[in-house]
Amino acid sequence: MNQLILAVDQGTTGSTVLVVHPDGSVLGRGYREHPQHFPTPGLVEHDANAIWTSVLESTATALGQAKARAQDIAAIGITNQRETIVAWDAATGRSIGPTIVWQDRRTSARCAQLRAEGREARVRELTGLPIDPYFSATKIEWLLANDADVQAAAQAGTLRLGTIDAWLVHRMSGGAVHATDASNAARTMLFDIHAGAWSSELCELFGIDVAWLPEVVASSGHIAEAAAADTFLGISAPVTGIAGDQQSALFGQACLHEGQAKATYGTGAFVLVNSGANAPASTALISTVGWRVGEQLTYALEGSIFTAGASVQWLRDQMQFVGASPEVEALAKSVPDSGGVVVVPAFAGLGAPIWDSEARGATLGLTRGTSRGHIARATLEAVAFRVKQVVDAMRAEGTDVRELRVDGGMAANDLLMQLQADVLGIPVVRPVQIETTSIGAAYLAAAGAGIYESLDEVESVWQCERTFEPGSDGALAAGFVRFEAAVAAVRAFASATTA
Repeated sequence: MNQLILAVDQGTTGSTVLVVHPDGSVLGRGYREHPQHFPTPGLVEHDANAIWTSVLESTATALGQAKARAQDIAAIGITNQRETIVAWDAATGRSIGPTIVWQDRRTSARCAQLRAEGREARVRELTGLPIDPYFSATKIEWLLANDADVQAAAQAGTLRLGTIDAWLVHRMSGGAVHATDASNAARTMLFDIHAGAWSSELCELFGIDVAWLPEVVASSGHIAEAAAADTFLGISAPVTGIAGDQQSALFGQACLHEGQAKATYGTGAFVLVNSGANAPASTALISTVGWRVGEQLTYALEGSIFTAGASVQWLRDQMQFVGASPEVEALAKSVPDSGGVVVVPAFAGLGAPIWDSEARGATLGLTRGTSRGHIARATLEAVAFRVKQVVDAMRAEGTDVRELRVDGGMAANDLLMQLQADVLGIPVVRPVQIETTSIGAAYLAAAGAGIYESLDEVESVWQCERTFEPGSDGALAAGFVRFEAAVAAVRAFASATTA
């Protein structure tokens, strides 16, 4: 019991904590949601202190379910929602200003200005990223310009900035360590992914002092000590693994070799392909850091889709079609097809490969015969179609995706997984453990703590639960053509209304 791994998965809507045995089995699980704040349309905020509380509560639940003691934890792994930015004051240890979430679009106009100034080519050259409100740099710039507490801390020299992983390391270590890993740093639009370091050029562009940013460390290895007994529920163990949620899922899916691909269906959907030791060049997708082990960077090609599971939450919460998210599958199965209905789930704009931050969601093709079942099925189809758009872009740029490993909450939906296989024309493989984001953090931590002697052990513990083989579905193919037309209509509408 004294070789257990604590995997902390701090997500957009809540915090999941797993107690994991080195063989990959989950002994205990805790989950707590944390509040979402939407001050005005397009703005999405969290409270970083509430996030820390959700981590503490989830950890207590997971330990209790596993019948484990604090001293049984040998290593801690962290994975997190990326791009979300936290500011805090080193003098007090408390967060200041709003925690601006990756979905937030408040800096759309600033990003448009930067593109108009011709900055995008250089930003993409250094970071692998397009200029978009999705990433952290313009969020930080906004905080520095608009929040008095952040300005005061900057003047006093006590300002600290970081993605959620850095905030958790700060809290776990009692403020002793200010660190992030290379995969999270790569999502800020401030990190030179080729040099593996913060870019002084980009920090100057956005008015950011490098001293405010965390030290960039390896994704697996000794990072910090959760050593203060009253800080983290009495756990005194090293943090030995960190990765952004999608990179962690790629690692947790044992996609350790170049060309292996996975899709995670969470609040958004994210398709990543292991690109090996060379950063891929792309115009439609994201070139990013997968992880760093020692001094070796492993890169990934990524397509980020902003809305996936969030569209089901919309059906549940706003439309009240179902009482619980898993009920959507049965509702969608109540009809043989979508009845010509098309849903474009652009609730937070359209990410890869389109990158239109002004686009908004729409439901098209309604008739008097349209039912809740048709809209539910069209919503699932839309998620599969958006993933297809990303995979098609990967193929167009020379990356051949031959199999897709899937995870995340929506991966439990058999109908969606079969739709995905049918529309892609390749096998879709679901593992036994679909919480691979958390599991990836556990694997990184186990490797970093020496519990695993090599990465080969990660491949040995990964297991397939079911493979969805592609079938021929002419109606679905026709539906994709309608979906592409609907996306064009949504973008035209956005352009007309913002002109």
